[in-house]
Amino acid sequence: MNSLDPRVARLPKINEPVSPKVPLDQFGTFEVFVQPKEGKPFQHEGSVHAPDLELAWVLAKETFTRRFTCTSLYVVNTRDVYVSPLTEGDKNAYDLLPEITEQAGSKKDFEIYQLTKRGKQHVHVGTVQAVLPQEALVQAAKLYNTGNIVYNVWAIATAAIRFTTPEEKELWLTLPEKKFRDASDYKGGDKLKNFLDRNIS
Repeated sequence: MNSLDPRVARLPKINEPVSPKVPLDQFGTFEVFVQPKEGKPFQHEGSVHAPDLELAWVLAKETFTRRFTCTSLYVVNTRDVYVSPLTEGDKNAYDLLPEITEQAGSKKDFEIYQLTKRGKQHVHVGTVQAVLPQEALVQAAKLYNTGNIVYNVWAIATAAIRFTTPEEKELWLTLPEKKFRDASDYKGGDKLKNFLDRNIS
């Protein structure tokens, strides 16, 4: 099914081999995930274009965490995101996963993200171990398919992610509320009311 959502349209096609990919003739796209508060799950926040993973992290920090409270973020190349079928209505994406036998080889960690409400963001639900991302989705179905509707599932190899280090988290300790960026903090409405009261009466 084709999606009009550009975030979905940029992702790999269903059952498309994860690698190797055709070299790009332009900056790649990187997906950005933000943790709004300590203890809260990471959620997909948007995308940036960058020449490499490190600069993508810098651009993501400047783009997505300057105007609201944030404790951490990470980025990953869009081409490293493996996507389940996208569903709608009462169809559960987990129910549409193809059968796959357990693969031989060294298992690695995959981060699993679910979309439970259309129009919202994918939210992290946990980590599974698998050889291939397709197998990771099947493992996720066993652990996280509670019967509630899930419209889309992402599997991302943990090793492909550029995480924020503990030292870098200090970047968000300064002025965490950032109220100076909010128009409401200038109390423009109160000032206008006081002005009118003084000049009309």
